[in-house]
Amino acid sequence: MTQKQKLVIFSGAGMCAESGISTFRDTGGLWEKFKVEDVATPQAWTADPEKVQHFYNQRRKQILDASPNSAHLQTAEFEKYYETTVITQNVDDLHERAGSSQVLHLHGNIRQAKSSGPNQERKLYPIEGWELSLTDTCDEGFPLRPNVVWFGEEVPMLETAAKIISKTDIFIVIGTSLNVYPAAGLIHAAKNDSKKIIIDPHANELNAPAGFEVLKMGAGEGLKYWRKKMENLF
Repeated sequence: MTQKQKLVIFSGAGMCAESGISTFRDTGGLWEKFKVEDVATPQAWTADPEKVQHFYNQRRKQILDASPNSAHLQTAEFEKYYETTVITQNVDDLHERAGSSQVLHLHGNIRQAKSSGPNQERKLYPIEGWELSLTDTCDEGFPLRPNVVWFGEEVPMLETAAKIISKTDIFIVIGTSLNVYPAAGLIHAAKNDSKKIIIDPHANELNAPAGFEVLKMGAGEGLKYWRKKMENLF
């Protein structure tokens, strides 16, 4: 039996924009409405945890009201043909809800909570529904915070992601501005002989490394185009 090729989908905010989820950096995005330092840093949590909790409750509600789009569903379908891993910068769970079984969240998962105390990486707590309250506590009594990586915090899965990308045969980057570091630096981890594609409506404006095929398309359209082009592999 022929071994499946390895495929990595590296997704950013543009992947879920087609599901109606607000992106952060585009015109009208979340950072035009909220200051990063007020809702997405450890200092913000210390200063006003209620405000931070409210911000992420609203994001969680929006995600729960959204559905996986064509790009999420196509990504899940790739598992029939490839050994597929999704590495996402997004904190939503739309990849999982679309059926992808191997999803690595670089910046955490908003459907989970963790302790705000010193042992916050020890255990994750699933969030039922969309509301997380300051009265919800971990086993040690500390208030639960969203399981997201805030600005100024380390990205714990970065090294693992780089190793996965370094071994892939096909590397597809979708809907990321390539401006969020250190995660954006992962595109340089792909091996020279792997097939590398970037799909984004603003792809021509991105600082894409040499060796990448650039598709100036939305996520769903771009994946459909690429699949048709490569249909002899299916």
